[in-house]
Amino acid sequence: MKTNVILLLLSILFFTSCHQLNEESDWRGPNRDGIYHETNLLKQWPENGPELLWSFEGLGYGHSSVAVANNKVYVTGVKDTVNSEGTLFVFDTKGNLLFEKEYGNDFTLTFQGPRSTPVIAGNYIYIESAVGTVYCLDAETCNKVWSKDFRKDFGLDTLVQFGNSESVLIDGDKLFCVPGAKENNVVALDRFTGEKIWSSPGVGEIATYNSPIVIDHNGKKMLIAQTSGSVMGFDAETGEMYWSVKHTQNNNIHANTPVYADGKLLVTSADRDSTSGMVLFQLSDNGREVHELWRNLKFRNFMGGVIKLDTCLYGSSYLRKNWEVIDWNTGETLAQNKDLGGGAIIYADGLFYCYAEREGEIALVKANPGSFEIISKFKVPLGTKEHWAHPVINNGILYIRHGDALMAYNIKQK
Repeated sequence: MKTNVILLLLSILFFTSCHQLNEESDWRGPNRDGIYHETNLLKQWPENGPELLWSFEGLGYGHSSVAVANNKVYVTGVKDTVNSEGTLFVFDTKGNLLFEKEYGNDFTLTFQGPRSTPVIAGNYIYIESAVGTVYCLDAETCNKVWSKDFRKDFGLDTLVQFGNSESVLIDGDKLFCVPGAKENNVVALDRFTGEKIWSSPGVGEIATYNSPIVIDHNGKKMLIAQTSGSVMGFDAETGEMYWSVKHTQNNNIHANTPVYADGKLLVTSADRDSTSGMVLFQLSDNGREVHELWRNLKFRNFMGGVIKLDTCLYGSSYLRKNWEVIDWNTGETLAQNKDLGGGAIIYADGLFYCYAEREGEIALVKANPGSFEIISKFKVPLGTKEHWAHPVINNGILYIRHGDALMAYNIKQK
């Protein structure tokens, strides 16, 4: 009997340990689509906003969002632009700083600091610095497991003007990233060792600012990636490029992650040229071809992202007080609201969370095909410079990063 009890306890400990190591945190939620699968959240906030559980000032420069996994909160910053070292800060969910670790050089030019949000998969943290190096760190100790330098390891000769901003993509044992080098334009690495699995020259364009996605299209796993002037579709297993479609922006900035649903692919940029704007593509049944369904040149979403919910898209125009509800099937505007500045958007438990990048306001929004209604809003009280980091929701806590500061708000219903 005693032996059976001991075996049972060991089994529980083993299961718990494995479960914790399998926790993940990704850019813009578990599916990279801005949707967080949280429930029992507040449907209205007090006048000054929800309860601030804790805050921290001292992250330095940076625009990366937080990653939350295994009861820890991870975020990056550059504290000193002279030595340009990027630092990974690790907190517990009560706001206690557990430790901080320098991982390597990061960006100290225009809009200083890291842009890439850490990605957590099992017991590993993956960070792409804005100067083009991917780091794999141990999630417990933050010690480096491996790293790959885009210039030294992949032959990159042209850095992205405003710094690499993609959050690397983990799918199974693979890590996908877009160095933008001539030969190693898009690559798949073994996420445990950093060894190259496959590489594609793509169309030979430099990298841009968004993050790739993996989709399951009629049972076929595909990687969707963008470079400075193109959207590309690859066989995720072999690296074979199926197609490339021209998609431009005057400054080569494509900062929004593509959205896939219903066999269709949405890409959003901020120019009104005939090959820019918001466009919806239809993939062929086998995924080897695409054709354009519609293009909206009026809606100029630069880097705040959009949410696809049922038959509609929700998002804002760049630096304008113009939030829109757009028909997914036609690209036509169904509703507008001009009471909040443009910025990032996420969604959870039936409501939208909108972060105005100029005003620094966070709004709780109820929206549907016929309306976009602001329920509550408050001004972010701490932080420095640009309001660019996208909000994150985890276990009833809303995390807001504003430059030097990180804030954690309780948005659970009591």
